[in-house]
Amino acid sequence: MNKKDIQHFRKHLKTNSELLSIDHIYSAYVMKESSEVYHEQLMSFDLLEEEQKELFLNNFKKLLSGQLDEKMFVLKFQRDGEAEQRSEEILYDALTSEDQQSWQAEISLLVDKMFQERHYETDVVVTFIRGNYLKPGNKGYEDREEAETDIMHKHGFIMCTINKTQMPKSELLFDYVEKEFKYNVMIDPIINLKAPLSGFLYPTFTEGVSNVNRVLYGAEKKFKIDDYFVEHVLNAEDTMTAEDDKIVFEEVVNQLAAEQLDTSTLSKMYEEIYQVIEYHDEEEETDPTLDFRDVEEVLKKSGVEVESTEAVRTAFETVAQDSRIELKAANVVPKATSKSIKIKTKVADVAIRPQDLKYVRQVKMDGKLCLMIEVEENTMIEGFEMIPEALFKQD
Repeated sequence: MNKKDIQHFRKHLKTNSELLSIDHIYSAYVMKESSEVYHEQLMSFDLLEEEQKELFLNNFKKLLSGQLDEKMFVLKFQRDGEAEQRSEEILYDALTSEDQQSWQAEISLLVDKMFQERHYETDVVVTFIRGNYLKPGNKGYEDREEAETDIMHKHGFIMCTINKTQMPKSELLFDYVEKEFKYNVMIDPIINLKAPLSGFLYPTFTEGVSNVNRVLYGAEKKFKIDDYFVEHVLNAEDTMTAEDDKIVFEEVVNQLAAEQLDTSTLSKMYEEIYQVIEYHDEEEETDPTLDFRDVEEVLKKSGVEVESTEAVRTAFETVAQDSRIELKAANVVPKATSKSIKIKTKVADVAIRPQDLKYVRQVKMDGKLCLMIEVEENTMIEGFEMIPEALFKQD
């Protein structure tokens, strides 16, 4: 499930969508002290008032906001483990159940797993929706306002969010009728639907095809994966954030080529990885990745002398404790849409476009390190045009 697939699904999370419909909504209020379900409710989504529908839909849209590998993660279900009943099986049974009672029974199993060994700091509300999603099966039709029904595919889906509650603040009010000040104390907790703690979409969708072996997990904050929720609730495999990929890549390259890195080499290295991304087949479900062999090839093409393939594998093992990991190519390079990357020095920070890195050099002049930037015209500083200066004295 890529960014475009998520955006298309999120776009149609609205009350008047012709491509997405919601059948049922289930909510459970869970107490923080005991982690027990204090109240649960299952009803048809159509029976909610329009304002309620909008609140819930905005809550699920919020779960699907952010970037992949930052706040959203496509996860594989574990194929081994100690769970008595795996969430993959529960979700599939819930997805294919034919009546409300069977669906609620499966969802209740998931709620039990969520709070079996977990206590939240506040009371929380868990909400599930089940519905159907019409997705064009042929590439290119997703951008059309109207698509022929014969090329549309119907997919069932389940979404879940966990939201914290908070007590409203006491307020001082003025009663116009009685002409007096009143102290207003509210005792009903407010459900914070604007910032879900976590949640998921099942199954995932890619180019009109659903994948019941994957789940899209949404985190509360960027780069902050709830390991307990991923491992014990979803029974999904561990994953790395975009930040993790970048850190591993940088440390591996520094181990292998720290003494060979200059701006020209770095620029070539990024160009090689950009080519990997550019030539990747967009119809594939997974994004292009780099294993230790790919990193070795990138370094060699960039002019770095690598001792051996074993040295690269060892670097992966040392940094990530696993030589078999694969880093997503898009996570280890400056974003193609990024306006600039930062070059940090003690004197000043310089921002430059990723494609212009090749014009930057670090040189030694009179025994001092200097940053040199090749420009095509005179530099302007605060409206003043600088005249060129000679770097080297003429004999």
